[in-house]
Amino acid sequence: MKIGEVIKKLRLIYGYKAAELSQQVDISASYLSEIEHGSKIPTFDLLQKFATVYGIKLSSLILISEEYTDMLDKGKSEQYVRRKMLDLINKMSEGLDEE
Repeated sequence: MKIGEVIKKLRLIYGYKAAELSQQVDISASYLSEIEHGSKIPTFDLLQKFATVYGIKLSSLILISEEYTDMLDKGKSEQYVRRKMLDLINKMSEGLDEE
């Protein structure tokens, strides 16, 4: 499971700098970097903090990571990320009035 890569991609999608996200989940920026690069595995408590910051359920974060890993193994990770970004944009724009 590539949870660190998913955490990083979500951080970039949401527009957080590493220092901002690490502060929000109460870890050092260097520890966040180790998680994002796969040399450290976050605890479930820390994953819950990431999920809270991203506004998703912990189970969704884990599922996204599993799906991403499957697509990565098939050589389709970028397509998966694009689809998830589109889903996120659609979800975030629900109920907004067009001007």
